[in-house]
Amino acid sequence: MAAYLLKRLLLIIPTLFGIMLISFAIIQFAPGGPVDRIIAQLTGHDTSIVSRIGGGGTDTLSSGSQAQLGQGAAEAVTSKYRGAQGLDPEFIKSLEKQFGFDKPAYERFLIMMKSFLTFDFGKSYFRDVSVLQLIKEKLPVSISLGLWMMMLTYLISIPLGIRKAMRDGEPFDAWTSTTLVIAYAVPGFLFAVLLLILFAGSSFLQIFPSRGLTSDNWDQLSLIGKVVDYFWHLTLPIIAMSLTAFTTMTFLTKNSFIDEIRKQYVMTARAKGLNENQVLYGHVFRNAMLLIIAGFPGAFIGAFFAGALLIETIFSLDGLGLLSFESIEKRDYPVIFATLWIFSLMGLLLNILSDFAYTLVDPRIDFESREV
Repeated sequence: MAAYLLKRLLLIIPTLFGIMLISFAIIQFAPGGPVDRIIAQLTGHDTSIVSRIGGGGTDTLSSGSQAQLGQGAAEAVTSKYRGAQGLDPEFIKSLEKQFGFDKPAYERFLIMMKSFLTFDFGKSYFRDVSVLQLIKEKLPVSISLGLWMMMLTYLISIPLGIRKAMRDGEPFDAWTSTTLVIAYAVPGFLFAVLLLILFAGSSFLQIFPSRGLTSDNWDQLSLIGKVVDYFWHLTLPIIAMSLTAFTTMTFLTKNSFIDEIRKQYVMTARAKGLNENQVLYGHVFRNAMLLIIAGFPGAFIGAFFAGALLIETIFSLDGLGLLSFESIEKRDYPVIFATLWIFSLMGLLLNILSDFAYTLVDPRIDFESREV
């Protein structure tokens, strides 16, 4: 296993390089980069955001760029940036230098990769803070949502899926399937709004808070009080996020176990006189769980990143999902590539961890004898 582990760890380097290279190349062809965005703000084409420049908002220019802007516009010039006619060419050059676009694309990519190897992600284009600090500030929210959602999903869905497989076709299986299908059909964000209306004081009950991860008096609470307050705030967001994942995992578990139960080796085990629990947990379980374990890395990354955006917005939780969306919208490339780097690295490491889980569930699996 040690040799296999070493090969997988070494493969992380070219895989990460490939992911970043493809993403970087795609970004080069995407319209509306940071320079175009600033120009649109300054020329009034982006009226929703221009008022925040230099006015205490999140979108700011460097003081040098603002000073050059104050010199006034020179005669109209031909520029590769849309809407740049009439702006001082020197000001355009200063913007390019500020964002690093005065260098060719390949050189910018190599500089970025060299910095990323030491987890130096630079500073955000539109926030006066380092990218790493920005991610650290948002991480507690995403960890809270992702970790507890996954634990809740796995702890309930796997036993329920096994139960449904053992009672396939019975009334229990029928009514639980109907309930799960209805739950799956309801969008998570719509269910979140419903929870707010019913339990967060909008129209009916005031049981749970409607926003934030902790209360305003968090620092004054005891240790037990902080734990209670923390989960009190997380209850509604986690329930809303778990709805679709809960349904998917339950049916995946059920179908995986049914496929194994119908195989010949199960019939042989029963013919030898083994009871249902011995057949289920001694033979079926380790084979059926392999498919579920295989989906863990994707589910983990999705829980921390993809699925949390609307939930974070509805419950006013400032996490990585919202940060990534805003960064894409603003073309904040350092934040975009930093989050991509971190989540890609996490996914690759979790894939290796899944392989270890395979061997724990089924010791017959030998990765050493296989080609990586």
